[in-house]
Amino acid sequence: MRRGLLILLLALVAGPAFAQQAVLLRPDRVFDGVNPQTHAGWQVLVRGERIEAVGPNLTVPAAARVVDLPGMTLMPGMIEGHSHLFLHPYNETSWDDQVLHEPLALRTARATVSARATLMAGFTTVRDLGTEGAGYADVGLKKAIEQGVIPGPRMLVATRAIVATGAYGPKGFEPGVEVPLGAEEADGDALVRVVRSQIGAGADIVKLYADYRWGPGEPSRPTFSESELRLAVETAHSAGRLVAVHAGTVEGMRRAILAGADTLEHGDAGTPEIFRLMHDRGTALCPTLAATDATTRYRGWDGQEPAPANVLNKRRAFAEAMAADVTLCMGGDVGVYAHGTNAREMELMVSAGLSPARTLIAATGGNARIFHIDDRLGAVKPGLLADLVAVEGDPTQDITAVEAVRLVMKGGVVVREPQPAP
Repeated sequence: MRRGLLILLLALVAGPAFAQQAVLLRPDRVFDGVNPQTHAGWQVLVRGERIEAVGPNLTVPAAARVVDLPGMTLMPGMIEGHSHLFLHPYNETSWDDQVLHEPLALRTARATVSARATLMAGFTTVRDLGTEGAGYADVGLKKAIEQGVIPGPRMLVATRAIVATGAYGPKGFEPGVEVPLGAEEADGDALVRVVRSQIGAGADIVKLYADYRWGPGEPSRPTFSESELRLAVETAHSAGRLVAVHAGTVEGMRRAILAGADTLEHGDAGTPEIFRLMHDRGTALCPTLAATDATTRYRGWDGQEPAPANVLNKRRAFAEAMAADVTLCMGGDVGVYAHGTNAREMELMVSAGLSPARTLIAATGGNARIFHIDDRLGAVKPGLLADLVAVEGDPTQDITAVEAVRLVMKGGVVVREPQPAP
């Protein structure tokens, strides 16, 4: 571990001369992030920050470092599709207490630890969908990672996120009292200003909440009208930003899809008709199975079958989305549960019926395409950035292999050295 961080620091100090050293990776097989089958005997040559060549029997350049990875699968760095690096598990501290009572400096310090844990778990990119009351601290965290101040994944950040007035928390205070919120309020034409202000402050993604609970104990209901959502989406798209929409109700989902959202988050109440609409409109679904699993366990479920109704409903919605051939994002709402355990969502996707290979594609090339970063990331392909992970075994056959991370490379720099199986 220390050696990997030393290599990272040397690369930052030494600059281009160090970065251009060739590295030849020799695993048992390569999963390329696009095809469901692995490629036995393939090797990957990295020079500088990019993949230079891929295939069998590559020529070893002079002075190249050769890294043998016996028994391992080399694959693209995984991409977490729904993360909150400024949250930590709710069984430790409630969401309300994190938003209301934890100092920003403490939350940021925690986020740096969470970013490192995420990277070392093989997730070299995250789409972070809101700081939940920590303002624009995600923009600063992203810059610290980019500048080599701290180790962490590449970040696509949504900053404050946007909610309809009165539709978010924390709640339960005297009406009229100013309470810190987990997102920024806006309505009607003011959405244009807020979308633009967040983009101007560094947002890569615009996140909106199409539905939420108006009061404690109430069911979730639609908040923004379809016209409001469309206004926000058009504003974001005109600035070259994608839009993620929290939507769990049928009507919230319908409005968001018709408004042009790029991804829907959660989709718990989705119906076959709604999922067909998602498919027809090209809207991707980030199902967040792991968040439901985690919060249900916090309330006392022991993980045994039969599962509680909310877990069964989540599985039903996921099955119906698969049946409608909806584009699936891999994102678990990590932060509700521990950072670095991102693979939990992948394992639940497989348990719910998606094949290991399709799940791996969702977490690599699939997410890269959805997030419009597939020109740089998500595949083992010459010319792309060398974000690569080696895992013990073959995750296309057993998805739990993604937990057995032995090597992590980001931008051509090994940040986690090869390790033998324990």
